[in-house]
Amino acid sequence: MLPRDPAQPHRTASTLELFFDLVFVVAVSIASAELHHALSHGDFVHGITSYAMVFFAVWWAWMNFTWFATSFDTDDWLYRVTTIVQMGGVLVFAAGIPPAFERGDFTLPVIGYIVMRIAMVVQWLRASRGAGELRAATIRYAVGIAAVQVLWVLFLLIPSGTLQLIAFVAFALIEVSVPVFAEYRRQTPWHPHHITERYGLFTLIVLGESLLASANAIIDAGHELESLVPLISISALTLVVTASLWWIYFWAPHHRAITSFGSSLRYGYTHYVVFGAAAAFSAGIEVELDVLTGESHLSGIAASFTVTIPIAVFLIGIWIVAIRANADRLVNTVVPLGALVVLLDPILPIPVAITALVLVAIVAVLVLRPPVDKSP
Repeated sequence: MLPRDPAQPHRTASTLELFFDLVFVVAVSIASAELHHALSHGDFVHGITSYAMVFFAVWWAWMNFTWFATSFDTDDWLYRVTTIVQMGGVLVFAAGIPPAFERGDFTLPVIGYIVMRIAMVVQWLRASRGAGELRAATIRYAVGIAAVQVLWVLFLLIPSGTLQLIAFVAFALIEVSVPVFAEYRRQTPWHPHHITERYGLFTLIVLGESLLASANAIIDAGHELESLVPLISISALTLVVTASLWWIYFWAPHHRAITSFGSSLRYGYTHYVVFGAAAAFSAGIEVELDVLTGESHLSGIAASFTVTIPIAVFLIGIWIVAIRANADRLVNTVVPLGALVVLLDPILPIPVAITALVLVAIVAVLVLRPPVDKSP
């Protein structure tokens, strides 16, 4: 298991990586559905905190495998088997998301997460045998990941509530510090085109949840004839918004965003809020549908905020990590300003429509103003 060439031509995502992503579709879908139910019932604080905790594990496990694969993917039988073990951990984790939301029981999620992480320890230990000058970094990864799993076992002993949330934040900060600890002297190689393609593929997964919400609106329209026009409108506007978010995300040449160790950390870590916001957007659309069909007693303003806040967070996140450094002054004004204007949507009488118009306007500017190369 030798380090991969970071300049390898035509490096693309493997079929194993695409297969690996499929199990995360399950986890993201369940997390989004649970967030939808919590928000629809007005349980905002518990719903958002539970979602943030669950989505952290989804994002971190996916990201760690992705960066390891860009450096050491051998695609032999042992690598494949170890990856499939990780996939099993994801499915166990996904099965535990509902009880984590409903009663703060994180037993199954922690078990599934530890399975995923121990499999990564095995991968790093195997990589250490042929890593050469990177051996110290691979060993630090293995030791750091293994040590943090002890903390997650202890996490199960903490009763749900404020103390559990504080412990989660502390343990999560230790977890995300492992790459910094492991690579502070010498960095493992990464292929910029490959790694950013992987992030783009996961973005498609989370945006796909919004398309499912759009389809659900059409399905509901067939059963709620009195709300036919609003439901069809929500469906159409959701498609426009989702397509706009896709356009905006892929406008920038992402491979330019990870030219150094610091920039790679910023790119990877900021995607926690980018991915989380994209998946939360679909939950917000489902909340809007519940309000329209009378299944939720939320006010129209509150329901609209569940849509506009994730969109604004997504826009600001992707502007920071990819767009800002590749855009001229006009684009760098329009994108963040558009994110702020989106937040005005809840106080207007036309839910989602203003947001759709703003996003289409941003896309129009991006079409007229292509990316610029600011590299020295």
